[in-house]
Amino acid sequence: MPSLNPSREQLEQFARTMPSAVPILMLNLLRYNEQAAYPPGSSHRPCSGREAYARYSRVALQHLRAVGAEVEIMAQAHAALIAPPGEDWDELLLVRYPSKDAFLSMIANDDYLAASEHRTAALADSRLIGTSRR
Repeated sequence: MPSLNPSREQLEQFARTMPSAVPILMLNLLRYNEQAAYPPGSSHRPCSGREAYARYSRVALQHLRAVGAEVEIMAQAHAALIAPPGEDWDELLLVRYPSKDAFLSMIANDDYLAASEHRTAALADSRLIGTSRR
């Protein structure tokens, strides 16, 4: 079953378990749909999953910068060496946020939330893993 958006419970657990007042790194693993999966009746023109993710990224980058975050790494994934069969990824992103509160404020922003429809349409599956440096 694909994982595209966090549930309320996952967000609450993230808020409880991530360290406070320290920079965090969010690991994004992305697998794109061949064709973006916008809901029926959507006004968005058909495009590939990668193109839909680019639509999302244009808005998301503005919001990243507004909370003091930046993309540390964006890389094409080539092979999953240790993973269950069929768990392949197209790209990974590592994004540094100044704190978990910065991340949470960004994803609560109405303009960001509106752009997230492109992310949801773009992805066949994803992982978003919160980390911090030791």
